[in-house]
Amino acid sequence: MRFLLIVLLFLVFGYSLVLVLANNIDAKVNLVFTQVPAMNLGLLLIITLAIGVVMGLLLGIQVFKVFQTRWEISRLKKEMDTLRNNQLKHAASAALAAQQASPVSSPTVSSSAVNDSLTKRP
Repeated sequence: MRFLLIVLLFLVFGYSLVLVLANNIDAKVNLVFTQVPAMNLGLLLIITLAIGVVMGLLLGIQVFKVFQTRWEISRLKKEMDTLRNNQLKHAASAALAAQQASPVSSPTVSSSAVNDSLTKRP
């Protein structure tokens, strides 16, 4: 992998060098608010390409962070629902076991009443 990156880097550098040498015409650039002095057209193309690549990478990283955060939130919501359902099942089975253990001394508790009391949030 490292060898492939080194070869790719040399290819990009070689292409940039050929681009600068092939386009040796001076060009003026007007940046609306300021005027850039005349510079080599090939160099201008390379600078423009580099700025575009950097901006694209920064935007890509930002978009990926947004998607990663959304995926994490949805995963955590699913996990929370699963845990909540497990908690409700265990509470209902514990209430049922307590009811069956001492049916004379304890009042009757239905599983729906246990579910309702556990799902209410303060």
